[in-house]
Amino acid sequence: MPALDIPVKINRARLIPAAILAILVYGMIATVLGTLMPTLQVGDPLAGLTTEQKGTLAAISAIGLVISSLAIGPLIDLRGKKTSLVGGIFLITVALFLIPNSHTFVLLALMFFVLNLGGGMVVTGSNALASDVGEDKRGSTLNLLNLFFGLGGFITPFISSKFFNDSPVGLCYLVGAFCGATLLLEIFTPMPPPSGQVAFKVSDAARLIKRPALILLSALLFLYVACEVGVWNWLTSYLVSEGISKDTATQILAVGFALGLLFGRLIVSRILLKVSAIQVTLFSALAMAVTTYAVLQVHGAVAAGIVVFCAGLAMAPVFPTTLAMVGDAFPVGTASAMGIAITSGWLGLTFSSKIIGVIGDAHGLKTALLVLPAASVLMIVVNLMLRPLLKRHMA
Repeated sequence: MPALDIPVKINRARLIPAAILAILVYGMIATVLGTLMPTLQVGDPLAGLTTEQKGTLAAISAIGLVISSLAIGPLIDLRGKKTSLVGGIFLITVALFLIPNSHTFVLLALMFFVLNLGGGMVVTGSNALASDVGEDKRGSTLNLLNLFFGLGGFITPFISSKFFNDSPVGLCYLVGAFCGATLLLEIFTPMPPPSGQVAFKVSDAARLIKRPALILLSALLFLYVACEVGVWNWLTSYLVSEGISKDTATQILAVGFALGLLFGRLIVSRILLKVSAIQVTLFSALAMAVTTYAVLQVHGAVAAGIVVFCAGLAMAPVFPTTLAMVGDAFPVGTASAMGIAITSGWLGLTFSSKIIGVIGDAHGLKTALLVLPAASVLMIVVNLMLRPLLKRHMA
């Protein structure tokens, strides 16, 4: 099968919108499960879906991301970034059109697996494509790219609350149509050809995974993703269980959390010019512990919205800043080190989703979501353990 890359002259300016729309697609689908959670609980024909089953859906979604993150690097090397983006967005589009027609739990779980299998392909492909714009613009371009993930996270719950309340069919079809349009753009955008050589080597991974600094950086992402995606997947359901309408709850997720992430990344891009990455992530972990606990204590939509926005601000720097620390600590084997750290992050989603689902069925979501501040406290411990190791690496 030939690679999908078109052998014509590359216009690097056209790569930017292609990468932005791809990461926007991922931001939109990353919030689909959390937005639909209350609907899946009461919807027909999926009435009676338990909290544990919803946790299983989130865990299966994470497994799709893990498999993608492990497999897509070599695929990009051999077949090109266009293969990754086109294949990923195609899988996403198909899954979105089939989710509303999945009348059994097994089929629904399969569709969420396919959705996130495609999502993992898009995340890696879009970041790799953005880096092709040029080394002199790489930092600013990747920072801009992450902002559009936050925008995608805002769009899905916002349009759900405004136009598709309690209707997974309309939401999935609209997002699916947008993905289909993006798929056409990716197909007709000329992209750099594949290198033809696999950069990721098992021997490199085996050597790196034994390094204490990478273990702790991976643990930091494991705990962080457990918290962030825990909010995406469970916040709406929790707020509804506390008596807030689904329409208001999804708006809190969109306007509060998603915009908190977006503005937080804008703000921290300036802060990092003067404050070290390890200090920023420590402050973020402290703020995450406070805000994720506070979300479970406040009452009313206004108070919840304010605290959720603050939680988004607190979480915003952690993922990109931790990846930057991985790059600084491992100038040799950077791609392999980042791949290990990102995969660890997706595993954090698998862990937290299942744990929250099981505890939620037994004791309620309010108790189950204490997993989030607990994970944030562990992030503080990991950060303090990491400091001397990073100083040694930098020296």
